Formats: sequence, C-alpha cells, structure tokens
Amino acid sequence: MSVHQFQVKTIRGEDKSLSDYKNQVLLIVNTATKCGLAPQFQGLQELHDTYKNQGFSVLGFPCNQFRDQEPGDNKQVEEACQLNFGVNFPLFAKIDVNGSDAHPLYRYLKSKASGLFGSGIKWNFTKFLVDGNGNVIKRFSPTTKPHKIDREIRKLLEKSPVHA
Repeated sequence: MSVHQFQVKTIRGEDKSLSDYKNQVLLIVNTATKCGLAPQFQGLQELHDTYKNQGFSVLGFPCNQFRDQEPGDNKQVEEACQLNFGVNFPLFAKIDVNGSDAHPLYRYLKSKASGLFGSGIKWNFTKFLVDGNGNVIKRFSPTTKPHKIDREIRKLLEKSPVHA
C-alpha cells in the first residue's frame, strides 16, 4: 500500500487520484489559514517553487479541527491561501485528520508515521514526507519550519525514479 492508492477531492471539488503524483516526492500538510503557524505557507510555497521542476510537490489539506482555525468553505480557503500567502501548490478540499471522520489518507499517514505523542495529529501544519513510490518517509511536527526539511527533500529527489 502507498499514498498513491488514495482518492481525494481538490479544493474545487474535482476527484483526484494521488497516483497522479507517482515518481514525485511529496510533502503532505494539514493547513489552516487562521492559525498562528500560517506564515509557514510562505516556506511551503518556497519549497514547492524550488523543487517543483525536479519532481516535488507540496499538497495542502485544509482542516478545521484545531480551534476553528479554518472556518471558511473551500472557496474562501482557496482565496485566503492565494491572496494572503501567495499559495499556488495543490490544495484539496477541507478534511478531518483525526476522529471517526478522518480522511482515509490521513488514517494511512498516521499509521505509517506516528508523532512524538502518538499517532493523532496534534495541530495544524503537521507534515508528512513521502518518496516517489508513495512511501511515508518521515513525519514533522507543526513547529518544524519548512526550510528545515529542505535537505531531506533533496536527498529523496536524488534517489527519485525521475533522476535515476
């Protein structure tokens, strides 16, 4: 099993298979525009811009499970991400990352890489690094700044089937 087996909805409501990202290194992040960590959108966008032509993508999954920090609908979330943070990496429809309604993708991610305090997502901007084969490589805490992941992304890109 890999992340490539999951179906998600884009922020505009279209069905998207994560198999479309085969051979790409991914950084999957649960996001919230009203969170104190929202300035990380800029760092995530910088990573995306730096490596997108080398087989890398940031995938953003808005979530409103943490102190109501993503209250808007998908259209409002998309506009806030673009206008306030300049985001153009792929965004997906709002999801739950914990609980009985957690999206199957997030159930899988958590089963493959638990956090410091267990498998549950503790806050917005938890990050999962995924290799080109769809394997979860590492989980990063919400407070890990995107630029701190740069070296690990480069290492995976060097091993990626695109560069082999």
